[in-house]
Amino acid sequence: MANQKISTAVIRRLPRYYRYLHTLIDEGVERISSAELSRRMHVTASQIRQDLNHFGGFGQQGYGYNVRYLRQEIGKVLGVDHEHSMAVIGVGNLGKALVRSQDFRKKGFFVTALFDSDPAVIGRKFCGCTVQDTSNLINYLKEYPVDIGVLTVPRKNAEKLAAQLVEAGVKTIWNFAHCELELPADVVVENVYLVDSLMRLSYKDSHRTK
Repeated sequence: MANQKISTAVIRRLPRYYRYLHTLIDEGVERISSAELSRRMHVTASQIRQDLNHFGGFGQQGYGYNVRYLRQEIGKVLGVDHEHSMAVIGVGNLGKALVRSQDFRKKGFFVTALFDSDPAVIGRKFCGCTVQDTSNLINYLKEYPVDIGVLTVPRKNAEKLAAQLVEAGVKTIWNFAHCELELPADVVVENVYLVDSLMRLSYKDSHRTK
């Protein structure tokens, strides 16, 4: 798998499998076939098998998948089998919502540092973290490294702050700013454009069969 190029489409489907398998565990389902998983998730059985075969398959013909084991293995592929520390830069409404999310903590993503440039916010405490001035970003993260930098700042500030994260040693960035970041090739960036998602929803609504 290390030398195999996995398509973005496959990677984007993995979290959905992971979530759904958790639902099956809660329902007490111990084993499931690709056909049954296909019926429940509205994904073809062939697609499921192809996706999982990229990582070893995990099932036995005629025997199906062990639900708990499959979720555990997909968790390893996704890297959620261990904890991740995060620094949130921008403690506005979106930043606060992310910090307060119980779902992130349940999946092993913990916010350990908060930064903002607003004097009205700096020094306040949210979920156990005190908001620091962004001017202290590099020095703090060099001393207390994090795995992921989360940018929830206006577009005009995103490039500069992303560069500071990289200078501080952060190689993984979750970017909610509405811009494409120009960063070194070894930095992993996941861009989240909430408006794009809403426009896709609008498209589907506009073109659905009445």
